[in-house]
Amino acid sequence: MAQSLGTVTKREQGGFEGTLSLMAHKTRITIVPNEAKENDRQPDYRIYSAQGGEIGGAWKRTGKTSQKPYVSLTFAHPDFGPQKLYANLGRAAGQGDENILAILWNPQS
Repeated sequence: MAQSLGTVTKREQGGFEGTLSLMAHKTRITIVPNEAKENDRQPDYRIYSAQGGEIGGAWKRTGKTSQKPYVSLTFAHPDFGPQKLYANLGRAAGQGDENILAILWNPQS
């Protein structure tokens, strides 16, 4: 079962904003379109914490089975330890508003 690490809301001007919750720490985040993207390896979005630093990137993806679009997140910051943290944006449980999405932990095996 996927574990939610927080929620974000779609912004009218593009991207998302919300809260990332890791154990005892909660951080306001903003996910903004990467206007300077030059190739497919670069993220479609950049992730920033409210404290002012970039903490990751996000890529638009398409589900292999469902063929539905989703957003894949990668968090990388010293506060998270030496490993990267992977997540996806998905429908928040019990949420009827399609603009509110959960940050779902995606452990890498």
